[in-house]
Amino acid sequence: MSVLRVVRWGRTSLRYQPRALAVGTACALLALALGVLAVGSGEYPLAPADVLRTLAGQGHPADAFIVRDVRLPRVVTALAVGAALALAGALFQSLTRNPLGSPDILGFTAGAATGALVVIVLVGGSSLALAGGAVAGGLLTGVLIYALAWRHGLHGYRLVLTGIGVLAILTGVNGYLLTRAQITEAGRAVLWLTGSLDGRGWDSAGPLLVALAALLPPVVASARALHLLELGDDAAAALGVPVERLRLALLAAAVLLASFAAAAAGPVAFVALTAPQLARRMTRAPGPNLLPSACLGAALLVGADLLAQRAFPGHLLPVGVVTGLLGGGYLVWLLATERRAGRI
Repeated sequence: MSVLRVVRWGRTSLRYQPRALAVGTACALLALALGVLAVGSGEYPLAPADVLRTLAGQGHPADAFIVRDVRLPRVVTALAVGAALALAGALFQSLTRNPLGSPDILGFTAGAATGALVVIVLVGGSSLALAGGAVAGGLLTGVLIYALAWRHGLHGYRLVLTGIGVLAILTGVNGYLLTRAQITEAGRAVLWLTGSLDGRGWDSAGPLLVALAALLPPVVASARALHLLELGDDAAAALGVPVERLRLALLAAAVLLASFAAAAAGPVAFVALTAPQLARRMTRAPGPNLLPSACLGAALLVGADLLAQRAFPGHLLPVGVVTGLLGGGYLVWLLATERRAGRI
C-alpha cells in the first residue's frame, strides 16, 4: 500500500507519495543518462564527460557540431516522443479502466498513420505537411471513435471495442494507400510506419515540445480528479468531479499527445501500452501515475533507440522494430496475467 505525505505552505498543501516520487525521479535520471550515452554513440564516439562539457559550451568546435546539430535533436525527439506516448497511454488506460487501453490498440495511432499516408501518397508533401497530416488524422479518428462509442456516456469497454473496430478498418485503408503509392513513396511510407528517429532535426522535435509544454501542466493538475474518475462515474460525480467534461478534455489531450508523437517519429509501437503499466507496478500506487509514466516512457524510447543503433554493428534498425519486439512480448505476458486473474 502506498504512503501519502502532505507538505503545507500556509493555506497551500501538496500531497505526494514518496515511492512514486522516487520512481519518477529515478526514471527521469535514467532517461537523461541514456540520452547522454546516445549523444556520445556513433562513428565519432564521445565520452559522457565530453558530451556534458560540450553541452555546457566548453567543448571543441567539432564536438559541438556533432553534439548540438547532429545527435542532440534525435535524442531530444526520442525523449519527447517517449514521454508523450507514455502520458497518452496512462490517460487512456485510466479513462477506460483497462490495461489494454493505449493509442496503438484503440486506433488513434493508426488514424495518425492514415493522415500521414494520405499526404505521402496523394499529395507528396514535405515533412512538415506529413506531420500536419498525422496530427489531423489522429484528431479525426478521435472524433470518430468518440462519436461511435458515445451512448448516454462513455463506457471504458465500449471505447476499447469501438477503437479496435476502427483500428481494423484503418489498417485496411492504410494497406490500400500503400498499394496506390509509387515505389519511392511506398519506401518512404513504410519507413515512417515502422517508427524511426533517423534524420530527425529540431523541426521534428519543436511542435511536439510545444504540445508537451502546453498539455502537461493541465493534465498533471487533473491527476486527482482522474484518480477519482477511476472509482466510477457515479462516485466521481458525487465527489464533485465534472465527469463528462473532464473525460472529453483528457481524451482530447491524449489524442493530441499521441498524434504529435506520431508526427515526430511515426507510429512507434507499444511504448504507450508498456510504460504506464510498468510505472504502476514500480510505484505500487493507485491512480494514473502520470509523471512516472512519462519519465519511464522517455527512458524506454531512448534506450530502445540506443539498442537499435548498437544491436547489429553496421546496420541501424528503426526504433519501432525494437519497441515492437519488446512491447509485443510484454503484451503477451500481460494478457496471460489478466487471464489467470480472471479479468479477461
